[in-house]
Amino acid sequence: MPKFAANLSFLFPELNFLDRFAAARAAGFKAVEFAFAYEHPAAEIAAAAAAANVEIVLMNLPPGDWGAGERGLAALTGREGEFCASLETALAYAQVCGCRQLHAMAGAGTGCQEAAYIANLRYAATRLALTGIRLLIEPINDRDMPGYFLTRPDQAAALIERVGIANLFLQLDLYHCQVMRGDLASQVETHFPLIRHIQIAGNPGRHEPDLGGDQLSLPVRPDRPPGLRGLDRLRI
Repeated sequence: MPKFAANLSFLFPELNFLDRFAAARAAGFKAVEFAFAYEHPAAEIAAAAAAANVEIVLMNLPPGDWGAGERGLAALTGREGEFCASLETALAYAQVCGCRQLHAMAGAGTGCQEAAYIANLRYAATRLALTGIRLLIEPINDRDMPGYFLTRPDQAAALIERVGIANLFLQLDLYHCQVMRGDLASQVETHFPLIRHIQIAGNPGRHEPDLGGDQLSLPVRPDRPPGLRGLDRLRI
């Protein structure tokens, strides 16, 4: 059976971030994820999750200078030191928060190179394996994030094979997959052995997963509260 996690970076936007943990629990979720919350001390995040009795199942490494257009550091050549520092920051947060999965965004633009990406992923996957934390990579569509280096599940699968570290897995966002590839059921079946986290949303609009075309048959609560509009998340 799938286990659902609320993505607090998108859901309950009317609430302050630390109040979203309790809102997720009240809506029936037992787990949460989020992209970035490094503006909050790790201890405060862990306390909010514990008070709400929810598990934190995924967070991202710091992405670089988001305001300047950076979308991750893992594939950026010449930024290896910053990537390693971002990994240590995320690892410290994950250990305080009890999170067992970290997503390393690849990056966007001409500074991205496959050789740098592979080297950084090898280092990060090996480093995290020592702590019992998985490293995930996620293909993101280049319509919403122009120039993103990793855009397709087959590309991710080939990179995981080339990296050759058993602690590297696929995070499959079905919204991005539908934009770039379609045929979602086949994509899930093909890449299922590598998948450790699935994210879902309807396309177009990135709203409820029962809206839009080419969707998987997934259970959706008809009584979803207003704060749950937007992305739902599915983990396996």
